[in-house]
Amino acid sequence: METEKEKLEKEQDEVLVEIERLRRYLAHEAEIEVDQEEGDPGIFEREKNLALLHALERKLKSINHALRTLEKGTYGICERCGQKIAPARLEALPDTTLCIKCKTLLEQMGKRGIRISY
Repeated sequence: METEKEKLEKEQDEVLVEIERLRRYLAHEAEIEVDQEEGDPGIFEREKNLALLHALERKLKSINHALRTLEKGTYGICERCGQKIAPARLEALPDTTLCIKCKTLLEQMGKRGIRISY
């Protein structure tokens, strides 16, 4: 059975590999000349890959944060309300730092344009 730390480190490794792959792909694409009259048919693909890269970088930051909470002994405790995060939620999202109740509340508030800090 994998420990929480092993799960997070495994996910961290996978995210790092994918980030590196995308960075190499985007660097290669940046070297290709674009015919200004023809336009750039690959622009949609590059924009999609850039968005994916940014999402992966946010995920890596989240994993690193979860690893720090593990080291401090606060892993699995909601950063907003202080309650335990459900084991099923941690199983599905090992890098989460919010219980489902707080995450839902923050998402609802965000949709209303209300910003909450915790």
